[in-house]
Formats: sequence, structure tokens, C-alpha cells
Amino acid sequence: MGKDLSEFLRVDLCHQPTPLEEMPRLTSALGGPKLWIKRDDCTGLATGGNKTRKLEFLVADALDKGADMLVTQGAVQSNHVRQTAAAACKFGLDCHALLERRVPGRAADYETTGNVLFDQMFGTTMEFRPAGLDMNAEARAVTESFAANGRKPYFIPGGGSNEIGALGYVSCAYEMLRQFDEQGLNVGWIVLASGSAGTHAGLLAGLHAAGSDIPVMGISVRQPRDKQIAAVHKLAVTTAAQLTDAPLGVEKVLIDDGYVGEGYGLPTQGTLDAINLIARKEGVLLDPVYSAKGLAGMIGLIEKTFFDSDKDVVFLHTGGAAALFAYGSQLAEQQAS
Repeated sequence: MGKDLSEFLRVDLCHQPTPLEEMPRLTSALGGPKLWIKRDDCTGLATGGNKTRKLEFLVADALDKGADMLVTQGAVQSNHVRQTAAAACKFGLDCHALLERRVPGRAADYETTGNVLFDQMFGTTMEFRPAGLDMNAEARAVTESFAANGRKPYFIPGGGSNEIGALGYVSCAYEMLRQFDEQGLNVGWIVLASGSAGTHAGLLAGLHAAGSDIPVMGISVRQPRDKQIAAVHKLAVTTAAQLTDAPLGVEKVLIDDGYVGEGYGLPTQGTLDAINLIARKEGVLLDPVYSAKGLAGMIGLIEKTFFDSDKDVVFLHTGGAAALFAYGSQLAEQQAS
């Protein structure tokens, strides 16, 4: 196993280990390799999701620095903002979020339901931004403004995706390797949705530090392949450097960008089909922005006989089902068709 994470500052936010479950009915329906799902939708905080693992390290750093509020950013239906807001409540911090109107053509309730409703319930103060800005730069500027007015704000980048937050998925990598061993899995691939890069980079860094050669396929939900590879590799290198002196080569960063569709937050037909298929075969809810695009990618790879049929394939479920409510009319049309 890799370097012990006990020397890093950390708070307790996450239900862990999260379950690793076999998906026999989905395996049968797809006629592919034996499929498993790592249930990081079950991390517990505010309906769960992958950001909770990252926030254990980020909130610890904020408290260590004497912060009295968290400032972050995300798209309107950001799972990260929802979990950050809940974590702030748990530790008596205020939370301020910048929400980017990144997804065009949404229904009128897109900015009031789903994750946004939860943000409001947690007392988050919010401001909206138009699409296309450098949202981390915008949030940093707001953080500086709060500081100039006497607050002690702590800036968390979108998705919690820096070398502190990515330690959450180093921890997950170690946890998964233990589960693979305990359950006797012969894992050929891990598949996940790849977005702000922190989950993907942390997982790669953790596997690398642990000496595991299990490959990880990231299904891009927004960026073209080359851009996503660069973002994931950059963060994976800085994260791994905290754990090991062994260099992490760019060849370990594998991205399939064939399932982005028209853009971030815009479900393709394959996305909607993946949501329905896993719901009806395994009773699992995926979100239309991240996890369902990831599963659509895994399904596409199975159809191309990409995976070794004799090895297990593990899908990392990063959560986000709260966003389903913001896509209600589109999902209702899918059910009726």
C-alpha cells in the first residue's frame, strides 16, 4: 500500500469505506465482462458524492488556517457546491458560491431545484456568472474581497480539484485496492467520469503510490481529450509528489472524449439510456452531467469489446443524483418515449 495519509490534516465527513457491489444484471444485459460499481454516491454528506472525500482534506486545511468561511465555484447544478455548503454547516463556517450559467437552454426551474435548492437550505450565499469566464479567477477575486472586508475566507477551487482535495481520491484508491483483495477481484480496468480532474488525478496518484498497475479510463464530460489529459496529468503529478518520488508518466492518463455530446451538462441520448438501463437493472441512480456520461462511455467500450472479458471492470459512481430533478422534463420525455 502507498504512503500513509495520517500525516495529512483531515476532518471526518465521509462514510467510508463505501460499498463495492457486483452488477450481475447489468453485466448480463451488456454481455460484457463482470461489472462492479464503487458506490461513492454513498459517502453520506448531503446525499453523498465524490467531493466529500476531497472536503475532508480541504476543510481541515481551512480550519488550520483559521477560516470562518468557504468560498468556491461551480456550474449552477454543481454537486461540489452542494457538498461544500453542507461541510461548511457541519463545522460552523459560512459558505459563498459563484454559480456559472454554463448549461444553455435549461427550463426555468433549473436555477431553483436540485442542488440549488440544497445550497439554499444550507444557507449558502450565491451569485451567478455568465458562461465562459475563468471561474476560479472569479472566485479568487471574491475571496480577496471578503478578506479585505475583515472576513477569513478559504478558497476552494471548482470540484475541490487541487493537490489537497485530490488526496481524497488517493484515500479512495487505497480503499479500493483493499476491497479488490478482500473480495478476490481480478480488476482489468477502473472507469469514471472525468471532469474537473481532481477525482481522476487523485485516483491515479493513489494507485501509482501503491504500486498498482490497474489502468483507469476517464470518460470526459466536457473537455477534448488532449486538454483533459493535460489537466489530469498536471494535478496527478503534484498530488503523487506528496506521496512518492517515483515519476508519474502521462501515459497513465487515459481519456475517451467521445461521449461529451453537445457540451457540459447536456445529456446525449446515450446518457439518458445509461440512466434508465442501470436504474432498471441495478436500482442505481446516476446523474445526467457526470456519472451517466461515464457509464455511457463504459457501455460504448464494452460494445467495442475494449475490455478483457476475463477480468473485472469497476465503475466509480461519483454521485450527483440530486441534479436529476433539474432535468425532470427531459427525463420525463425519455420515460414516455
